[in-house]
Amino acid sequence: MDGRDLVRSMKAVGSAGAAQGLRTVRAAWRRRRADASGLPPRGAERARVPGPVLSVEPGPGGGVVRFTRSELRITVTAGGAVFWGWDGAGPEPSYALAGPSPEPDPRTVLEPDKDGAWRVVAERMTVVVSRHGAVEVRTPGGVTLRRDLPPRWWEPVGGGEARWMQRSEVAADARFFGLGGRASGPRLRDGTYRLWNTDPGHAFGPGDDPLYITMPVQMVVADAATHLVFHDSTWDGGMTLREGEEGAGSGHDRAGTSELRMDGGPLRCWVMVGNPARVLHAWASLTGAAALPPAWALGHHHARWGFGSEEEVRRIVGGYHERGLPLEAVHLDIDHFDAHQVFTVDRDRFPKLPVLAEELRRDGIRMVSIVDPAVKAEPGNAVYDSGTAEEAFVRDAAGQPVRGVVWPGEVVYPDFTRARTRRWWGGLYEERLSQGFAGFWHDMNEPVSFAAFGESTLPRSARHDLEGRGGDHREAHNVYALGMARAGYEGLRELTPQERPFLFSRSGWAGMQRYGGTWSGDVATGWPGLRASLSLVMGLGLCGVPYSGPDVGGFDGSPSPELYLRWFQLGAYLPLFRTHSSLRAGRREPWEFGDDVLGHARVALVERRRLLPYFMTLAHLARRTGAPYVRPVWWGAPEDRALRDSEDAFLLGDCLLVAPVLDPGADRRAVQLPRGRWYDTVTEEAYEGPAQVLIDAPLSRIPVLARAGAVLPVRGEDGGLALEVWAPARGRTGGGLVVADSGDGWEEPEIERYVTRRKGKRVIVERYGEDGRSEPSLPVRVRGLGAS
Repeated sequence: MDGRDLVRSMKAVGSAGAAQGLRTVRAAWRRRRADASGLPPRGAERARVPGPVLSVEPGPGGGVVRFTRSELRITVTAGGAVFWGWDGAGPEPSYALAGPSPEPDPRTVLEPDKDGAWRVVAERMTVVVSRHGAVEVRTPGGVTLRRDLPPRWWEPVGGGEARWMQRSEVAADARFFGLGGRASGPRLRDGTYRLWNTDPGHAFGPGDDPLYITMPVQMVVADAATHLVFHDSTWDGGMTLREGEEGAGSGHDRAGTSELRMDGGPLRCWVMVGNPARVLHAWASLTGAAALPPAWALGHHHARWGFGSEEEVRRIVGGYHERGLPLEAVHLDIDHFDAHQVFTVDRDRFPKLPVLAEELRRDGIRMVSIVDPAVKAEPGNAVYDSGTAEEAFVRDAAGQPVRGVVWPGEVVYPDFTRARTRRWWGGLYEERLSQGFAGFWHDMNEPVSFAAFGESTLPRSARHDLEGRGGDHREAHNVYALGMARAGYEGLRELTPQERPFLFSRSGWAGMQRYGGTWSGDVATGWPGLRASLSLVMGLGLCGVPYSGPDVGGFDGSPSPELYLRWFQLGAYLPLFRTHSSLRAGRREPWEFGDDVLGHARVALVERRRLLPYFMTLAHLARRTGAPYVRPVWWGAPEDRALRDSEDAFLLGDCLLVAPVLDPGADRRAVQLPRGRWYDTVTEEAYEGPAQVLIDAPLSRIPVLARAGAVLPVRGEDGGLALEVWAPARGRTGGGLVVADSGDGWEEPEIERYVTRRKGKRVIVERYGEDGRSEPSLPVRVRGLGAS
């Protein structure tokens, strides 16, 4: 017995309720015993590298390069992405891909290069394979963007899964982004980032890593071009990054490096090259279009762990109405369940939940339910009984259901890597719909099992179906939540075919945007937590997940009025705008922080509702192009190094630049502007970029600037759709896109394009649609003319 684990066991029993504490101790020891008997011993290993080239077999889109101890398959797809896989690995099977892998581009083929190397030339890149297995990605002009050194494997002598390592070099000026949800970003500094979805077990800040969503997806931004690289293995691993230096040491550049180490799975990757918009469009084409939220999901949501009754919900909603505060959704946490059991209702505290839901809906407010994956392991529990009949639960090496501990006590876990289980689970949402819920948030799905020591998740030896291939939790862990999201989304499509499903998930993996979005999880209350909130949203957007947002005010503790207000003002410009907090945290209603904060919060809420048509347009564009709502300020000019290093502001679509206040006591802040003219949306003062400017940021607002020439769809004074146009600079044109969405359903509305230009002291606005050019049919308000 490990003495430290014994101490932890005693502490767990002392710090938790006695019964739950004992369960977490038993769960930790049970997990340890399961892995000791269920995992193959590692034993001795032998290292392997590819060796020299033996032969080459060209084929459509690329071909196969055979080395003495491995082979490399390389394919350029018709969409311009390049795939390569070692040891015979192909693009499929893959949880990341939305469908079958793209067809190869028949115009490209492997051909000899100098020094015994081989190359394949695509439209946007050239890939060169050296005679010893290095793979180099170059621009069409010959600039090297990335060089993967020959990989290395460590294979168990007695057989089993090989560990592997891939070291890569990038340009000295390159900057790293991505890897899922990282609190320290969005730009990833030197360090090692683990690729294992993890509940930190406490409120987190910028120094905590890993968190709930990890993905082996990097966006690398350099002067020459941007590229996205995705290593398609779901196993545990780590990415070590080191930024390069220009003119380091003796005056020569030092390349940036990334070193990926994985505990198993195929060594295969995808690479896309271009500008940020192009690579994310290619990524979305590969991994799937983002789910389109219903219009109400883009409004303001209020949540709390601790809505103790129907009366409490009515009191909070009444508080919003009495103070004239817009509200679109109310979320119920685990305390509305019967003894924390999923797909149940506490009838004592919520005796008429469907009636409450109907009351709220009449006022334009939807009700959203939490859904946890763990099922109380108790006969008589309807979900447990039906899941047992379906043989739906994850099993151990001996064939028995794996047990863990979560809020209901002893629990079992559905195996979401099995199609039959997903269908069963998706049907369970009928109970939620019958209670009046319109949306769903998935929690605790890393998955979590409370443990007094060791990892708070399932044993690595736990067996999963993995779509019939079979395997264990080492491979299934990172895609567990992805499978749960798929089950919920597909179930809702069956149950309510005329409505867009709305769900968001605490955990996930590459491709999760197909089924919904995510939120920050338990971000710590404090100024560092506020900064981490923005980092998470921006980083996830660059991994292809456009819809996300934080717990406004932080999950734990009691924010100061200033901190709460600044968080609220930031949240008003993020895709998911939701207040939420812990059972033990202070209140989060705007009126709890004094009249001044209430007044300023009302302004933010009213502006969010006014901008809902713009958010809906951004949602459609994200679905069709892969572009996130929230974009780094370098989005349109990644070669601008001053913009590339700016992390405290963002573009909301193409039209707005938002500069939140992230530090206490600030009433002004510096803003790094991209090229062009920008207007302060409150004062209409004009600023010229590229430049760094100082802008007032009183407690009443954060700086928001509009691009000259922009056309924003907004909610007019009569509640209908209107156009807000910002005057283009003299001699220049502008424009914008508008999608007039009905709010729900599956019709594909037209994307309308508007162009603006100056004519003397007037601004001309023209609409370009499927029927050609015309005058706008919507009311138009021109702003910014007085500043020119």
